[in-house]
Amino acid sequence: MDKAANRSQEAAEALAVQALNFLATEPERLSRFLALSGLDPASIREAAGESGFLAGVLSHLGEDERLLTQFATEAGVTPAEVDRARRLLAGGDWEHEVP
Repeated sequence: MDKAANRSQEAAEALAVQALNFLATEPERLSRFLALSGLDPASIREAAGESGFLAGVLSHLGEDERLLTQFATEAGVTPAEVDRARRLLAGGDWEHEVP
């Protein structure tokens, strides 16, 4: 992987980790994510090491427009940027938009 692609991957991963933290700040949001993903709180750390987990976090946000908008606003990104990061983590490509 070249340096630019590596930076894009790292940026997408960082955004997904930020999204997971966003979910974790509200017990109701985290509970819903856990219920829909089939995970329990004790298994999140292990699941985070699996391929596709971070893409799944962003995918979860994308399934709820209100949640996606809240996260994007808080993170200072656009909803489209969240989707591009999800696609990269799922095996596609992504370029971080620079304002």
